[in-house]
Amino acid sequence: MILTKNKTIGRITALFFTTLLTGVAAHAQVLQDDNAPPSAANLNLPSTISVLGKSEPNVRKATAIVNGEIVTGTDVDRRLALIILANGGKVPPAEMERLRLQVIRNLIDETLQIQEAKAQKIDLTDDEVIQSFARVSQNFKRTPKAMAAYLLSVGSSEQSLKRQIRGEMAWSRLLRRKIDPYVNVSDEEVNAIVKKLMASKGQKEYRVNEIYISSTAETAPAVMANERKILEQLHNGGSFGAYARQFSESSTASVGGDLGWVRAEQLPDALAQALKTMEVGQIAGPIALPGGFDILYLADARSILTADPRDATMSLRQITIPFAAGTPAEVAKAKATEFGAATQAMRGCGQVKEVAAKFGGEVVDSDAVKVRDLPPQLQDLLLKLQVGQATPPFGSVTEGVRVLVMCGRDDPQVASAPNSEQIRAGMQDERVNIRAQRYLRDLRRDAIIEYR
Repeated sequence: MILTKNKTIGRITALFFTTLLTGVAAHAQVLQDDNAPPSAANLNLPSTISVLGKSEPNVRKATAIVNGEIVTGTDVDRRLALIILANGGKVPPAEMERLRLQVIRNLIDETLQIQEAKAQKIDLTDDEVIQSFARVSQNFKRTPKAMAAYLLSVGSSEQSLKRQIRGEMAWSRLLRRKIDPYVNVSDEEVNAIVKKLMASKGQKEYRVNEIYISSTAETAPAVMANERKILEQLHNGGSFGAYARQFSESSTASVGGDLGWVRAEQLPDALAQALKTMEVGQIAGPIALPGGFDILYLADARSILTADPRDATMSLRQITIPFAAGTPAEVAKAKATEFGAATQAMRGCGQVKEVAAKFGGEVVDSDAVKVRDLPPQLQDLLLKLQVGQATPPFGSVTEGVRVLVMCGRDDPQVASAPNSEQIRAGMQDERVNIRAQRYLRDLRRDAIIEYR
């Protein structure tokens, strides 16, 4: 469902149930209600537009004042640094201005959310924000102090990330108070989804991410050009999730464009056709849709309620042999060939250390490795192995040549259907998300915003 973009990143919508099972296409409808703003056709605009005065868009100015609260140029710079970091530090100068404008809009929304939570007497202590910051730091394998230093080193700050955390927590808590209690899902709706799920057993489904930008006939060329620029950045290593959060106008923007698991027939024909020709890990677009353009990323694929071999977990031993700087290519190739022959001749994992020592290699053990978490090329190799067998050598002279030896394997069980409570929770989250869009839209309408 195409909705106005929100920034409630803390609310992860369970789209598996609402998109996959209800049969409602993710792009089939736009949000409408009795208070919806008039369409362009209802504005009664003149056929010829004469602009009176200078055209200097306010959003190009460094500072915004939202209901009396200042969003400074420094705030924008520090938040922009977080986005650049999420994209691996690879954002060309031509993209910077576009990202900056989006950051300003995001900070305005965030300020409105924090202000509304405060007006509704939502209590959020500094200790709660500090604890959440510590958890984020831990996810990056850093202490809070080290995380703060790291953020400064990349041009951001601890305060900037904590403000974003505060906004997400305040908005999430506000929604739980003002919206959650008034959203209900009936038993009949849940039972209908269970029946559809069972009827879909064995069908192909896809884990899809999107970046959707709406357009009109007049703006279509500009929007398509914009999506092509985004596509170029994604092919150059940009983070799909980061670009989705900043540019997508879909309700999925807050979760990095994640549509969840869907079947091709649930999507508009143009998206379904593109999806059927894509490989896992591939990006496609811009794809023209009624009302806009989409970029798709196929994150995964599977069959509904059937065991997927890639869900197998393995116990692996990795042997890596290094090469000294300047090693001639022919010498490295000969050693890698000899190494490969030795590993293929091993009789089980008990000989791994012996072979590694012979070639001056390093051994690393990894237990409970899920096959689907490995690169696609290695997935196919490992699934063909028996316990005790090794992959062919892979790698390079600069990074070292290595093999993986399978020491154990637990095959996946047939997937079980989600229970009624999981389905109910997923549907409820989606309905809360829709109402949250309306709430934020109303806050924008009533806001007094100045640019200086």
